[in-house]
Amino acid sequence: MRNLKRALSLGLTAAMISGLMVMGSSAASYADVTSENNVEAIEVLEAVGIMIGDENGNFNPDQNVTRNEMAVVMANLMEYNVATYKDTSPFTDVPSWAEPYVAACWTNGITAGYSDTIYGGSDTVTTAQAALMLMKALGYFQYASDFGGDWQLATTRQGNAIDLFTGVDSGVTQAMTRNDVAQLVLNTLRSGTVEASTDGSWTIGDVTINNNVQYSYITSNQTYATAIDDVRSTSNTTDAGRSIVELGEQLYMGDLELKNNDTDVFGRPARTWEYDSQKIGTYMKTELLKQEYTAKVTGRDMYDLLGSNVINNYTFYISVDGETERDILGDAYFTEAQMIRSNDDALGETGNGVLTQVYVNNIDKQVHIAVINTYLAIAAEDYDEKNDELDLDVYKIDDLVATGHYVKASTEATGPSDFTVSGEDFDIENVAEDDRYLVTVAGGEIQTMEAPEILAGSTVSSFRIDKYVVSEGTQYDFASTAEYDVETLENWTGIADTSNLKDLTYDIILDQYGYAIGVKLVEDPDQYVFLTGIDVNYSYLGSRTADANAIFTDGRMESITVNLRDSRGVKNDGTLDGTGTLLSGVANKYGQINTWCTYTVNNDNVYTLKEVAVSTSKNVIDDDTDVAQYAQDVGSNGATI
Repeated sequence: MRNLKRALSLGLTAAMISGLMVMGSSAASYADVTSENNVEAIEVLEAVGIMIGDENGNFNPDQNVTRNEMAVVMANLMEYNVATYKDTSPFTDVPSWAEPYVAACWTNGITAGYSDTIYGGSDTVTTAQAALMLMKALGYFQYASDFGGDWQLATTRQGNAIDLFTGVDSGVTQAMTRNDVAQLVLNTLRSGTVEASTDGSWTIGDVTINNNVQYSYITSNQTYATAIDDVRSTSNTTDAGRSIVELGEQLYMGDLELKNNDTDVFGRPARTWEYDSQKIGTYMKTELLKQEYTAKVTGRDMYDLLGSNVINNYTFYISVDGETERDILGDAYFTEAQMIRSNDDALGETGNGVLTQVYVNNIDKQVHIAVINTYLAIAAEDYDEKNDELDLDVYKIDDLVATGHYVKASTEATGPSDFTVSGEDFDIENVAEDDRYLVTVAGGEIQTMEAPEILAGSTVSSFRIDKYVVSEGTQYDFASTAEYDVETLENWTGIADTSNLKDLTYDIILDQYGYAIGVKLVEDPDQYVFLTGIDVNYSYLGSRTADANAIFTDGRMESITVNLRDSRGVKNDGTLDGTGTLLSGVANKYGQINTWCTYTVNNDNVYTLKEVAVSTSKNVIDDDTDVAQYAQDVGSNGATI
């Protein structure tokens, strides 16, 4: 587990990957870096000191990079001793902070100016300019004749030939962001270094022509030359079969290592970077991602996606929350044998809110299918500052204690599983008891933790067990891991004369894909308040709230804010027969009211009241038993609400 804090993101996007920031791949050491950025590149370059963030803990991925700043990146990349180059730059327009960096790059042939004295360092660096600097670091473009008649065209052609622009979004002449520069530099570290050779040269006046310029890979038999890639030279010279030396291998002599055929904790094909024997992170190979789903995936779906050739001839690796053993997975287990055209059944327990990702490696003839469930978690207590940890109750997941595995539970699961997360891994300092989160679990640990969208104080007009809940005209299908109040919702009949549950309010908790993963009753029928009076000292024709005095069942006496539009139980003339909207349109001021109400309270601490009995002179609350007995005695004679 990496010692990095990961932010509790509120901005989940529709992109499935962005909702799953796996341990070691979230770049959360920077508060402004999300999974939509080039996380792998940003983290690797931070680890080796090529590009770092600012003093506020931000990387500023969308900020444009100037030519001066690009010189700093190049000097850091090439590990120049910039202090020795101070005051050696020929350019007159370079500020003092950038001068030694520009001088180092100019002296070593990495960059040039617009003229002999003008560098143009405050201009944003374009993709072609940055790529040319980086390819010169690799050993390309050592002669002016290499460019032909168009240096940008030559740079683009050579960059494409060595895959330098993979994952870079900016065009050839566009300004580069820090995000794209980081990716371009990482691609360069993974590229082979070259050296130039010619058949001699000849000079006419001031012009020197080099004959038959060729660039050949630098190779080595030393072990450091396999630290990033063990690709071998195929030339017909004496270096045939030797390892090509990538720039990262040349610069770090094996200290920077890449394990390119790894899998992440969810079983997805991935890369793992290490520096000085310390893990930087594991990053899934998004370039192999063929398709992803967040609903039921049938055998037919997979057959249509992959085709019979892949299904019959490729090796399949299938994991559910990182688990691969059939005995552990139970009904969630499935194989490629079920991926046939006639199978319209769900594969395993794929379904609503379940992320299914399909990765295809055509070179190695492999298919990885990763099924990742999202679970509802509720903080069991406030953040424990002393131990820097937080206890969470995670629903619809079973803890198999004997094996240390966790698997998706059946719908009959009786209670949550206990998890503890550390402040070293998540930003949990402000978490309070009962706060809700969306989590993913793999390897026996919580891997991601996100704040959900909550539809607070919603009314339910329709409900179907394990299918959906309808609120304010919108249907929210249940996620396959949905947790809700079974006794309350499953007893709801929708018939007004047998149940008043549709008059209650609920918090509907949505997962990152828009499915209802939790429904919590907000208004408890036993949740009473004694309303003594409402302050009506001005016209309520345009007002939505009023101040009221209330006594709670625990003896608290408070002034509360009451929702006038939805509260019910008082007629417009102030009488209490429950047929009117609470004080709707009343201009005069009332003093004591003295009535029992049930209540809900929203996130803004505004109360919605519903009268349960006629007014009474009883204005002292003895205990909860007294309240309950009183409501039982007179509630049936009170208002119909």
